Amino acid sequence: MTRDVATVSPDATVEEVARRIAESDGHNGFPVCDGRRVEGFVSARDLLLADDQEPIFKVMSQELIVAHPDLDVNDAARVILRSGIQKLPVVDDAGNLVGIISNTDVIRSQIERVTPEKVGKLMRTLESIHDTEVSQKRRKVRLADLVPTQSKVYADELEGRVYEMERGLAEPLVVIENGRTLLLADGHHRAKAADRLDIGEMDAYVIVTDHRVELGMAETAEKEGLETIDDIKVVDYARHPLVETTKRLQ
Repeated sequence: MTRDVATVSPDATVEEVARRIAESDGHNGFPVCDGRRVEGFVSARDLLLADDQEPIFKVMSQELIVAHPDLDVNDAARVILRSGIQKLPVVDDAGNLVGIISNTDVIRSQIERVTPEKVGKLMRTLESIHDTEVSQKRRKVRLADLVPTQSKVYADELEGRVYEMERGLAEPLVVIENGRTLLLADGHHRAKAADRLDIGEMDAYVIVTDHRVELGMAETAEKEGLETIDDIKVVDYARHPLVETTKRLQ
């Protein structure tokens, strides 16, 4: 869930909230809170036919679907998809707002489940090809310590990753610790986005080899002169291949 939730007061006017929605980055509604206590939810649709000076508590939806912090993410997904709502406020036993889950967050949670399997597959590949034993740690890594293995990222994908990171939604990176070198194996768009936001370190799955081995991705990085995150170029003349494919299929 997103913990830093934008809310509005029950006494705010329709005009004030409509302006906030218009000027916001992607908001189409807000939880209505008296202090931290949730009183309702107001969407752009609720404002359409209301008078500009009408207080929000008169137009907000009061029959609100909320989630408890202990609710399983799969159950939260079912609630969101079956009810047709876009955002699900997360409320504690006292009725206080502690976060919010969107339908986008639900999709992302399913995608992120692939990451541990991706790590496991990479570990098995390293062991079978390079005759080495590897282990895995989950820890923070400094971006300044990472050697990229990909020379470019796409501007459209990067924009999406910046959006996610501003909301604290980034997936962990996948890093190979080969001797004293930290190779960025997966997550170049995320790392570049973090760098743009002046974030110095990120959560990562770190795969550690028991001895230094010659890795093809390290050779590629050396040939292309990749030493730091700054060396990754941002491509703004082409779309990410997945986006480009999707466009052609529409």
